[in-house]
Amino acid sequence: MLGSSPAALGSPGRGVLRPVRSALVCQSRAAAADGDQEAGLNLDAGAAWAQAKAQYAALASTGTAIPGYQYGSKPTFYVPALTGYPQWFLAEVPRATEANGRPGAVVDTLMVFDKLKADEPWTLNGTTALQQRLPALVVHDGYAVTASTTDAALLLRPEVVGATQAAVADEGTANPSAAVIGAGPQTTGLYTAQAAHAGTESAQGLVYQWLLEGAPFPQFELQTADGGALVLYGMYLNTTTEHHNLVTGSPIPVPAGFTPLLAAPTEIGYHAVYANWTYQFAAVDPPLTAANAKISVIAASGAPTFGHAF
Repeated sequence: MLGSSPAALGSPGRGVLRPVRSALVCQSRAAAADGDQEAGLNLDAGAAWAQAKAQYAALASTGTAIPGYQYGSKPTFYVPALTGYPQWFLAEVPRATEANGRPGAVVDTLMVFDKLKADEPWTLNGTTALQQRLPALVVHDGYAVTASTTDAALLLRPEVVGATQAAVADEGTANPSAAVIGAGPQTTGLYTAQAAHAGTESAQGLVYQWLLEGAPFPQFELQTADGGALVLYGMYLNTTTEHHNLVTGSPIPVPAGFTPLLAAPTEIGYHAVYANWTYQFAAVDPPLTAANAKISVIAASGAPTFGHAF
C-alpha cells in the first residue's frame, strides 16, 4: 500500500504518484532557491499558482524569501479511478514550515495534484492545513471514489459549499446559511475577526470591508465513508480599508505581508488600501439524512496575493 492508511491507493500508483509528488517538491525547492519564477510557476496551478506568483513577486521586489517546507516521508495517497482527463489525486502528509533553516510545528497537510491533458505535466493545484482529522474516505479496489458537484443526497450540493461558507464569513450568524454551516475559525471565527478589525478601523475614522468570494479554481470532491463528501476548493478574501468617500487623508498603513506586492514602492494609501488573500479550503459535507448535521470546514491555508494603495 502507498502510505500508511488502509484507504490509500494500492500498488498501481506506487511507480507513478510517489515520484510525481517527490519530483514536484524537489523542483519547487530548487526553483525557490534560485529565484526562478518561470520554473517555479510551471509547477503550480489554481490556488497554488496564485500564492506562488505573489511569493515570487515579493522575492523580486524586497528579497522576501519564498517559504520552504519539510515533509514527512510517508504521505498517504487518495486517487480516483479516472478514465479521462483531467486527472487528479490527493496526498495527506505532515509538513513543517522552515524558519532560519529549521522546521517549525508539523501540520498534517492536504495537497491536490492535477494533470489537465495527457501531454501536460502534473502540477500542484493547492495545499491546505488540516485543523481537524481527515474523515474516512470511500475506497473501492484501492481507489478513492469521487463525488458529484451536484449530489442532492448531501446536505448541500458541493458546488455551493464555498458560497455558503462565505455567507457566514461575511455576515456571521445573522445570515440564514448559518443553519447549515458549522461554527469554527473559517466561518463564524473569520466573521468575528474581520468585524473586530472593522471596529478598530472605524475608531480611527476609516471604513473597512471584507468579502470572501469564489475563485476560478478547480474543485475536487471525494466520498466519505459515512455517505458524505470531502470538498476541496479555493476562494479569495478581498479587503478594503479607505477614507470615507475615498477623500484624501492621512496615509493608511499597508498590512504586513502586502508591501512587497504593491505594483510600485511609491504607492501610498491616501485614499484606500486593498489587501487580498487566496485561500484553499477543505470541508466535510454530511449526508442529507444525518441528524442535526452541518458543513464543517476542516482545513484552510491562505496567503497574501494582491496589494494596492492609492
